[in-house]
Amino acid sequence: MRAHSRKAGRPTLRARLLTALSGHPDGTPAWVRALADGDDAGYFADGGAVWTVHAGTGSFVAGIRALLLQALHPGALAGVHDFSRYREDPIGRLTGTVRWIICVTYGSTAQAARETARVARLHERVQGTFDAADGPRAYSAGDADLVEWVHLAFTEAFLGAHERWGGPIPGGPDAYVREWAQAGRLMRLENPPLTETELHARMDGFLERGELRRDERVDEVVRFLRDVPFTGMMRLAYRVLFAAAVASLPARYRRLLGVRRTLLPAITTTRVILAVSARALASGPRAQDFARERLRRLAAAAQTHAGTTPAAR
Repeated sequence: MRAHSRKAGRPTLRARLLTALSGHPDGTPAWVRALADGDDAGYFADGGAVWTVHAGTGSFVAGIRALLLQALHPGALAGVHDFSRYREDPIGRLTGTVRWIICVTYGSTAQAARETARVARLHERVQGTFDAADGPRAYSAGDADLVEWVHLAFTEAFLGAHERWGGPIPGGPDAYVREWAQAGRLMRLENPPLTETELHARMDGFLERGELRRDERVDEVVRFLRDVPFTGMMRLAYRVLFAAAVASLPARYRRLLGVRRTLLPAITTTRVILAVSARALASGPRAQDFARERLRRLAAAAQTHAGTTPAAR
């Protein structure tokens, strides 16, 4: 009887995943439920490139891959090092980022604007100095080159992970880059890339100009990301996902980060982990289900309005 009670009280895999991603065991905090509200369809279409990529469990690897890439810019890393609470509250830091991605991806334009404004308020205090190649340099989170690198790294990571572990992208990779450029504009990036080729060229530009580098702060982030304090099977699964993120990076970024591919079959094992995770998440509502509730409501209202116009009568 006691053994049965312990088993009944143990969080399910779905609950553990959703707690890590949203801070809520059902995946339905207030900001997720608010996806059902709003008066427009939002920036991205159901079934489009952005919805497809961000709904895939390959995004679990993409998040790690993006953080590794972002850490290579000393200005972006300075803001994380000086102001982020990722060491003390890694789950809270994760859910804060996930919240912005989900609200921009699935929310109405009003919800995307509110969420972007929330992030902007957090970034207002993020400023200081870092050691650039030519000496000390002042920075703030809103600097154009930092915003650009963060956007490029995010786009490359999510696109690359989906190409490795997801299915076809409607419209292809260029469609994802072009659509997600809107997120860059929301963060005041004036000229985001619009094609996969342009994305990689812009990233190569940061390398060629010597703006990316490895130092002790990068090593600290890599050590932390390699061993995020999950427990039990989540810990083991995460270690595999980290190895897969490293293995999936282009070799030039692995060399710059000072990381190597594992000899273990991380890419293949990750397919299994992501498939199990997808089945667990499919057993209950997800963020896009709330967004579709809004879309159905808007479609029904539009149909009713069309039926009452003079032309319809």
